[in-house]
Amino acid sequence: MITRISGAAIRGVFIALLIAMPSLLLPVAATKSPEVIALLAILAAGLTFAEYSSNYPSFMEFRDAPPLNRMRFVALSLMVLSLSLLARHPLEGTALTGLLSGLAYGLAGVLDFPFSPVQLTGLMMPAHAPAPLLAQVMAAAALAFVIAFLAVASFFIAIRWQNWPLGNGPFNVWTNLPLFDPTAGGDVVQRLQRDARINIIAGVLLPFGLPAAAKMLSGIADPTLLSSPQTLVWVMSFWAFLPASMIMRGLAMQRIAELITFKRRAAYADAEALQIA
Repeated sequence: MITRISGAAIRGVFIALLIAMPSLLLPVAATKSPEVIALLAILAAGLTFAEYSSNYPSFMEFRDAPPLNRMRFVALSLMVLSLSLLARHPLEGTALTGLLSGLAYGLAGVLDFPFSPVQLTGLMMPAHAPAPLLAQVMAAAALAFVIAFLAVASFFIAIRWQNWPLGNGPFNVWTNLPLFDPTAGGDVVQRLQRDARINIIAGVLLPFGLPAAAKMLSGIADPTLLSSPQTLVWVMSFWAFLPASMIMRGLAMQRIAELITFKRRAAYADAEALQIA
């Protein structure tokens, strides 16, 4: 019990630091509403502590199937950290921010090809947007996109070469999928496979669809709001992390469906062997 509570407390602290990270890294003049950020960090930390300290799950998926959630957290943390440093460079440049800025702008040049997600983030900006802002938005998109791609690739490797989730012991469907009801109707494997396909397809399409939606809604929400460093960090992190998280969830559910299928086949083979004997 002490181990579970201490682990939940550490996770809560990490979540709070993640939310506060842009405010801590950006200059004071570039940060807005620190009180709101502090309140959100405390609320997120409390929710995380309540979820992981409980014996019974409520909404957090795959909480006992590492390293999926750890990969998600690391990916989001790297996005927020790198984009915060990128946004800080024009304001208070250092050798580290300069190095990261050069990497981000270089990736933007490589990924700026027709119909790429990075190019679409540039096209969503209005024609009157300043050229430096347009270049910074595309650099932030390229950096976040690469981190998201590496996170998905790492989880795919964990599934195929590290035998996730069986490498951590037996997999409890109820604990790791608290929102999935096996008795809701229909075959469990087919439902898992369907949900997996929906998540993967949506995750692949979102990097293209979100900039298009932002362009269509430009009359309601002005994309030039990305000139605010904090807004740039969180919008670009959301744009890259949400699709990556959905793809990883789809891969995980597809893997669980495969494990259930294998277990069924083994049970059928054992039953047939008993009948023959």
